[in-house]
Amino acid sequence: MANVSSVGSASDILAALNTKSSSSTTASSTNQDVQDRFLNLLVAQLKNQDPLNPMDNAAVTSQLSQISTVSGIEKLNESLATLLNSYTDSQSIQAAGLIGKNVLAPGKALTLANGQAGGGVDLAEAADSVTLTILDSKGNVVQKQNLGAHQAGSFAFVWDGMSDAGTTAPAGNYSFSVSAVRGDDKVTADTLQVGTVSALVRGKSGFQLDLGALGLVDFSKIQQIL
Repeated sequence: MANVSSVGSASDILAALNTKSSSSTTASSTNQDVQDRFLNLLVAQLKNQDPLNPMDNAAVTSQLSQISTVSGIEKLNESLATLLNSYTDSQSIQAAGLIGKNVLAPGKALTLANGQAGGGVDLAEAADSVTLTILDSKGNVVQKQNLGAHQAGSFAFVWDGMSDAGTTAPAGNYSFSVSAVRGDDKVTADTLQVGTVSALVRGKSGFQLDLGALGLVDFSKIQQIL
């Protein structure tokens, strides 16, 4: 009498599917292939079972349940792949529309030109007071000012290039930091730098925007379009 256990089970089919590489050049099993293999397996098990100890209804039901799970997973994967492709196409169209525009992205750089420099702040929650500190290339404080109260979220600001001493700061590269409070409690505040989108780059984790000297930034990290 044939050894039933050597024929395998639906679990074996599921394991084989999970270990199969999606990049293989050989033809992958389709959903119908899996079902056909399962039915052949089940028929072989029934033909070669011990007449004195046949499979009970619970065992057969369990096998059918497993192949249904395999079939359902394959259909779900196909649906998710289609949805992901649609989302990627939509994201690429949105990102391409930003080329040539100014955006706020994570960073603390300020470029003073023609008497102006722009930046932004992202608040985790509403703040009664937001303090901006502008620093030169050596880390010296050029100007410190209160930007007032702001709601949670991101907002932009413009520096007019004036220092605390009342003089005009020279054009060039600066940096800045921010702090915020609500009552006596500190509010999380992140700095945002202004960059001009020059190109769209497709990376491993999604689309990235080329902001020139500021480098590449993930599309998902853009906080505001100016």
